[in-house]
Amino acid sequence: MTVHKISPDEAYHRCDPDSFSFETTTEVEELSHFIGQDRALEAVDFGIGMQQQGFNLFVIGPEGSGRHSVVESFIHDKASKEATPSDWCYVYNFHHPHKPLALELPPSQGMIFKGQMYELIDTLKTTIPAIFEGDDYRVRHKAITDLLAQKIEALYHEVEKTAKAQSIAVLRSDQGFRFSPTDGKGEPLSLEEFRKLPDDVKEKIAETIEKLQTMLQESIHQISIWKRETEEQNRKLKKDTAKQAVSPLIETLKGTYKDHEKIVHYFEDVEDVITENVDDFLSDGEEGQHPFILAIGGGHTLSFDQYEVNVLISHQNNHGSPVIYEDLPTYQNLHGRIEHQARMGMLSTNFTLIKPGCLHQANNGYLILDARRLLMQPFAYEGLKRALRSRKIRIEPVERLLGLISTVTLEPEPVDLNIKVVLIGEPLIYYLLNAYDPEFISLFKVQADFESDMKRSKESQDLYATLIARLAKDKDLLPLHRTAVARLIEQATREAGDREKLSLRIREFADLMQEADYLAKKDNKTTINDTDVEKAIAASKRRGGRIQDRLFEAMEHNIHHIETDGAKVGQINGLSVLMLGHDSFGCPTRITALTRPGKGKIIDIEREVELGGPIHSKGVMILSSFLSSRYARNFPLSLQASLVFEQSYGGVEGDSASCAELCTLLSSLAEVPIKQTLAITGSVSQKGEVQAIGGVNEKIEGFFDLCENRGLSGDQGVIIPASNVRHLMLKKEVVEAMEQGKFSVTAVSTVDEAVEQLTGLSAGERDAEGNYPADSINGLVEATLQAFAKNLQDFDKEGKGNDKNHE
Repeated sequence: MTVHKISPDEAYHRCDPDSFSFETTTEVEELSHFIGQDRALEAVDFGIGMQQQGFNLFVIGPEGSGRHSVVESFIHDKASKEATPSDWCYVYNFHHPHKPLALELPPSQGMIFKGQMYELIDTLKTTIPAIFEGDDYRVRHKAITDLLAQKIEALYHEVEKTAKAQSIAVLRSDQGFRFSPTDGKGEPLSLEEFRKLPDDVKEKIAETIEKLQTMLQESIHQISIWKRETEEQNRKLKKDTAKQAVSPLIETLKGTYKDHEKIVHYFEDVEDVITENVDDFLSDGEEGQHPFILAIGGGHTLSFDQYEVNVLISHQNNHGSPVIYEDLPTYQNLHGRIEHQARMGMLSTNFTLIKPGCLHQANNGYLILDARRLLMQPFAYEGLKRALRSRKIRIEPVERLLGLISTVTLEPEPVDLNIKVVLIGEPLIYYLLNAYDPEFISLFKVQADFESDMKRSKESQDLYATLIARLAKDKDLLPLHRTAVARLIEQATREAGDREKLSLRIREFADLMQEADYLAKKDNKTTINDTDVEKAIAASKRRGGRIQDRLFEAMEHNIHHIETDGAKVGQINGLSVLMLGHDSFGCPTRITALTRPGKGKIIDIEREVELGGPIHSKGVMILSSFLSSRYARNFPLSLQASLVFEQSYGGVEGDSASCAELCTLLSSLAEVPIKQTLAITGSVSQKGEVQAIGGVNEKIEGFFDLCENRGLSGDQGVIIPASNVRHLMLKKEVVEAMEQGKFSVTAVSTVDEAVEQLTGLSAGERDAEGNYPADSINGLVEATLQAFAKNLQDFDKEGKGNDKNHE
């Protein structure tokens, strides 16, 4: 490709507003699909459709590309057509109280089940006391009690009868039973009367009383047996009576959930526990306790918490599969937590304090997480992988994972997990996890790679217009006139860095549209036009332009030396891009070169002082290869050269200045001045090819701004690689100057073309004998290098001769 002077039309690829069929975006049809992300959406569709384990998704894309909103909207659309998943509840485990049971119920049934259990207990609180106060229970209870009393009375009567037959009276008191001898009339003898009795009579009475004491002890023992039997009969009566109240209600519930075996077993346990502990429904646990003790939470109060139902997940108001985005993916927010209550200086918990995590909420659905935030939370990523591997959700404190606690706590039964996890992150995170985590690729097998731009065509511009219309509607903005739409598309092309592309960084354009909307409303407009968009772009640039203004001010006052007229040997205007946060701008840089005879070494001063990056150093090393292969094929490269970015006080990286460095080296060697009215950018190959670089628009505009501030002469311009022509989307001031002939942009393909533009001399080509024309740049350079080689050779000979004479 030969030297090509860029025309104004090539410098800016306009979007014709008249190519649109609408006047404002209110007339644009609703966007029915996502544009520019076909590859990524195909991957998402595949990932959510695959039901096998491990086919979770990792969405790759630059920040602000709309990856999150697009994926979430796409998944929501798919999920709304799927079946609603089950509800999950935790209930008390009557066999192992520290291990609550997890029950799976049909969709929307969780709250109904909770209400049914509440109604059951509430009904029994009134039904059971009523039954136990009924005549049937009282009669049966009285019959059991009366039978015991009769048996006891008969036994005591037998003891009294036996004693009376032996003239012994049985006396009853509060202290128990006492035996006393009687007189002929049956009255107990007094102590003095007993003492007057003969000794043999006393002994006989003592023996008789001892036998009666033994008989009484046997009777008491028999009574205790009868009491235990009576208590057992009363318990059985209570249990049977309670069962009459409980069983019909429980059987009704069991019939409702007959297809859920685990729930039926739970109801059976509930029935057994209620019938065994029926007294809880018959007594008031607060009776007889001090009000103060009750007020501070002490004492013993009856609790029916064990019959509560902790509805962990309910889909009562949901339809379709759940789609959950967790903004803060901590371990507890993912897996759930067990809360505690403080009472009397102690922490306590129970199964009703179990809280769900987003894994529970998204179970049988989709969970969307930000990869960076997930990795920043301790144990969150490892916990997620464990849940995906085991397909179980376990709720346990982080302290237990660390081994920091050994106290007894709840161990809820794990919940079965069936979920699609979608991680969203930057490409770097994906590739690092892929490289350093062996488990990652087995759990996240589907990669959805979002594009940062799309191809620009008439059809894609129309689609982009529908995207702009949708953003305006979603953000509640004023309608956009077609001129504003055209200007936004032009800006999208510039942001894409390619005139044949359109940027898909949706967030940036939504922000720009909102700024334009603000300016339009400020001027009391009813629509947003191109001038509002232009003002918004300029305002944004001005807000972030303080450093740029100060830097160019230093150039204006010649504090930072950049020349834009005349010509100088070994000095050239290079171009670089400075990036400060989201703002970037082009900045001219003075590059100088000095050459002399030497050992063939090109000193990169930036590298020597460790200000040059590896790519910049690579570019400088290429220069040495180029000089050797082109000019020093038959003699050693006897060159000592130094290159430096003048007044550079920070790091230098990239190879976009290697073409400028080579041209200034050639200028120094040929002693031919370089026009300071021109600036150049581009990397160079070992063969002298000028290669594409980034930030071409910013670089051209940076040099233009400096020249415009000093006054455009018509000789000023920028030389760029020919392969960068398609990337041109210059601001209107540059294009207008090009139209007026006050500024130029020239595309070159080789170093020879570049040096011809910079010096005004022919680069020259070798003739049939392999020689360059003597007055060409290449001829002058080669002659200088040959002279350096001869001078160095003569110097070496002279040095050796002096050594011999010295000997």
